[in-house]
Amino acid sequence: MACRFTLKQLEYFVAAGEACSISIAAQRINVSPPSISAAISHLEGEFGIQLFIRRHAHGMELTQGGRKFFRAAVQVLAEADGLRDVANEIAGTVMGAIKVGCLVTIAPLLMPALRKSFEIKFPGSSVSQFDGHQLELVDLLESAKVDAVVTYDLDIPAGIEFQPLAELPPYAVLAADHSLATRDSVELKDIAPEPMVLLDLPLSREYFLSIFRSAGFRPNVAERAGSVPVMLGLVANGYGYGLLNIRLGANTAPDGGSLARVPLAGRFRPMVLGLATMRGIAKTKLLESFEDHCRAKLADGSIPGVAP
Repeated sequence: MACRFTLKQLEYFVAAGEACSISIAAQRINVSPPSISAAISHLEGEFGIQLFIRRHAHGMELTQGGRKFFRAAVQVLAEADGLRDVANEIAGTVMGAIKVGCLVTIAPLLMPALRKSFEIKFPGSSVSQFDGHQLELVDLLESAKVDAVVTYDLDIPAGIEFQPLAELPPYAVLAADHSLATRDSVELKDIAPEPMVLLDLPLSREYFLSIFRSAGFRPNVAERAGSVPVMLGLVANGYGYGLLNIRLGANTAPDGGSLARVPLAGRFRPMVLGLATMRGIAKTKLLESFEDHCRAKLADGSIPGVAP
């Protein structure tokens, strides 16, 4: 007797298997926990196997048979996506779902508008967004959990292809009443002795510190911030200056404090924003269309949410 199940049920099962939690899986794929529970129960009943061991205080984990079933389900879903790609190629249309990772610092400014404009241009498409730090994004890409990653050209592994989209040079961000805030540009020798609020994120931290090393200066790091909003708030309240390469559209911190953006005098290596994909893979028409869309949107150097 043939088993009856849907690809959607397999998707819900795989999401739960990856998260080891129904509630976390539900948040990630934006469905209700009962829907995932029902899909798992249906699969267990249809195939006559127990897929998970449920632990009251520690979530759930796949059984030995569940792990084998999980690997097979991932393969079935991949083959189903392949059928969609073949159909799209035959019809000459751009349809289907694409998963895109984005660096957490640029994601709030870039991704919502980029997703929306792509889905409007190609009504049969949908874009899922995953935000994270560079190492997390590389892992997602290498494990085929995302199709592409929008990130910077920092520590890109050899097996990943990087297409440059826009250059973002560094600049100083100061409190509006800072003595250097009204200058047309500021030199590193003038700000190096002052307290610095360092954006203390992987790769960003190393990049901004390297600017000083390349010019023979050592910054006076007084504060470390784990996010751009926190850094801006500390700067606006007089705890020091900061360096950024993302030119935010508004000159205000999250708490309403006033800020000033001042270019750095001299030439420094800019961060290059681009699209990363796995090298050597056969790209679908959907992925190629998303790449073209990114290039078109950023061709003139403008980025949604980022000032010129």
